[in-house]
Amino acid sequence: MKRVLLVIDVQNEYFTGKMPIMYPAGSFDKILQAVEAANQNDIPVILIRHEATQQAAAFVKGSKGWEIREELLEKEYVRIVDKSLPGSFTDTGLEGFLRGMGIDTIVICGYMTQMCCDTTARQAVHLGFSVEFLSDATGTLDVANDAGKITAAELHKAILITQAMRFSKVISTDKWIKKTKKEYTAV
Repeated sequence: MKRVLLVIDVQNEYFTGKMPIMYPAGSFDKILQAVEAANQNDIPVILIRHEATQQAAAFVKGSKGWEIREELLEKEYVRIVDKSLPGSFTDTGLEGFLRGMGIDTIVICGYMTQMCCDTTARQAVHLGFSVEFLSDATGTLDVANDAGKITAAELHKAILITQAMRFSKVISTDKWIKKTKKEYTAV
């Protein structure tokens, strides 16, 4: 099994902008722990960055909100992949890059659980990759629109349950780190 850790859209917008991640508490710390474990176990890390393509108030290229969190940029990573749609594979060249590295398993962490993380996981399965979805290293916020309202906790849980039904192995960061260390030391 050859893994890659995708760190999806961990950008300033979700910390200091109009869309603060609310749930689960501590998700950013878990993301940093996952990246550190990946670095220690020779699992490549790819940072995914979202960019708005239309007139938008968020994720405008070059803005402070568009920037990846500085703490991640200080860690080891293979590359930054820029995307303009929720799926990290759409028009990015990511699939070819991963295939060239011999990757067969994608580990998902980042933001938002129900949007870019969920879409990327589903795309990965459709492309033939196995997926591990870090339950506490993904996160979201409360959502209200014409269809109704849902709390961040309810939305996060619904996506994790759906992911576990068909698309991903849903696992906590701590369990994933233990599993990864065990596999790494067994090689």
